[in-house]
Amino acid sequence: MLYREAGDFKTSYAKDDQTFPLAFDRRAYWALLLVAAVALPFLVTDYWANAFLVPFLIYAIAALGLNILTGYCGQVSLGTGGFMAVGAYASYKLMTAFPWMDMISVTLLSGLVTAAVCVLFGLPSLRIKGFYLAVATLAAQFFLVWLFNRVGWFYNYSASGQINAPVRELFGIPVTGPSVAASTQYLFCLGFVVVLAWVARNLTRGALGRQWMAIRDMDIAAEIIGVNPLRSKLTAFAVSGFFVGVSGGLFFTIYLGAVEVGEVFGIQKSFLVLFMVIIGGLGSILGSFLGAAFLVLLPVVLKLVGVDLLGWPTDIVAHLNLVIVGALIVMFLIVEPHGLAQLWRLTKEKLRLWPFPH
Repeated sequence: MLYREAGDFKTSYAKDDQTFPLAFDRRAYWALLLVAAVALPFLVTDYWANAFLVPFLIYAIAALGLNILTGYCGQVSLGTGGFMAVGAYASYKLMTAFPWMDMISVTLLSGLVTAAVCVLFGLPSLRIKGFYLAVATLAAQFFLVWLFNRVGWFYNYSASGQINAPVRELFGIPVTGPSVAASTQYLFCLGFVVVLAWVARNLTRGALGRQWMAIRDMDIAAEIIGVNPLRSKLTAFAVSGFFVGVSGGLFFTIYLGAVEVGEVFGIQKSFLVLFMVIIGGLGSILGSFLGAAFLVLLPVVLKLVGVDLLGWPTDIVAHLNLVIVGALIVMFLIVEPHGLAQLWRLTKEKLRLWPFPH
């Protein structure tokens, strides 16, 4: 009864083409943002902030970056974990080399460094695509992990090979280090998520996003009508790399605080972000958030139900998590390739027509 277009008039093309054309959607978006920024930091416990909210926000940024590259531009990548490692190690080197630099600048610069590295490994996309490009990015994943493990300069020649985030403050409030409040971590990551989601939405709806989608749908036809494949593909790799680098920097500095590259940014991380995009929905900003929320929340729920409530062994619950994720990927690829975002769109269409049949 509430989700209706009656009385919601548009007086210009710009209003009709806005991200949330319905007033109900706009009010819901601002209400959700207000709750996330004002209420949640005081209502949520440290456990839920560390177990769900902070990793969800960081993974959402990584899923946005991969979705821009794979969902919008059609360039398959299996090197997300390695590119997140670039962002993490870039943050570490910037923090140790420039102690005066604030955390916002460190995170943004780590994204720019990752964008440059991502463009370098994206050069093969000008000649190869599909399965062969996936293998090329997979090679980048293994090469980057090997590089950060073997070259001592990246971890400042630490005996353990581990990097640790130095203590940093923003406006007098600690944002890195062991004494940081979970609410501070959450708000810091939330700020990046809101800004980067806005940037991604505008990029994908603009001229550059249309070029990406033209390359994705049929690159030869896109080139015939004037789309430059070199610029389109490399800009997709650059923007994707920036998002992934920011997420990797936040994952190291804000969330974990200490990282060993082989354990944290291995091939499993690349597949995890890819599964988020597949389950959430390829070519969808909302799908990136839905996929990240689902795959971050699923292990937490299984632990609470399986281990704490039913008393199942931890390894059984961990294997059950893998089984559920695998089954969902197969189901979505067969039944609904556009993922959870498409299911949400269909639900909204039915609500707009209810109680009439569709």
